[in-house]
Amino acid sequence: MEFPIPIRFVEIEGSGVHIAISGFVNGNLANILIDTGASQTVFDKNRVYLFSDKQNFEKADKLSKGLGTDSMEGFKFSIDQFVLGDLVLEPFEVVSLDLSHINASYAELGLTPIDMVLGGDFLKKYSASIRYSSAELWLRP
Repeated sequence: MEFPIPIRFVEIEGSGVHIAISGFVNGNLANILIDTGASQTVFDKNRVYLFSDKQNFEKADKLSKGLGTDSMEGFKFSIDQFVLGDLVLEPFEVVSLDLSHINASYAELGLTPIDMVLGGDFLKKYSASIRYSSAELWLRP
């Protein structure tokens, strides 16, 4: 069974496009960037508190690389409920990283901050397809 999720094309200064979706993380609306070049799914450590009432997050085992940085320390975050369209996904753990550089750029452009980046790990696990013509992300759990 496949599930279509509506995508939004976010214009970046008229020269490019980001792909975003909305979803619910632990019952709260999240703005989610789809990044097919990102190896893993991550949460913004500065916004993760909007989605969890836990005060302490466990330090991740490894430093993360990419996202425009050399390496950064991450913290584990549990998503107990993740809803995308009509699809309710199983609980899973992600790493929260400092995405303030992305959100600073978004703020300069007057765009909504990014809460989460869906990376290759998630996209592969759910056999994702992006259909630009219909503006949909299709997932197969």
